[in-house]
Amino acid sequence: MALKIRLSRIGTKNEPHYRVVVTEERSRRDGAPTEQIGAYNPRAKGNPLTIKLDRVDYWISKGAKPTDTMKALLKRARRAEAVKAEQASAAPAQA
Repeated sequence: MALKIRLSRIGTKNEPHYRVVVTEERSRRDGAPTEQIGAYNPRAKGNPLTIKLDRVDYWISKGAKPTDTMKALLKRARRAEAVKAEQASAAPAQA
């Protein structure tokens, strides 16, 4: 049973919305997932990706492989989390 971390489309025509899911590699794109770990709205401004990075790390440790698109989105999410943590640690020092 090979697991993938990938996007599952839930949006309507011309309004794409996606769920970030962990599912078996051979299942349908919109089939029943093993676990839903986030959401992605490509048309949103600001932060279009909300994801549980701790669950991503858990599933990767269990052997799940992210798709190429998810690798790029995860990289962006980790970078945004690092910036947020840096700003949070710098804010009390300035006060």
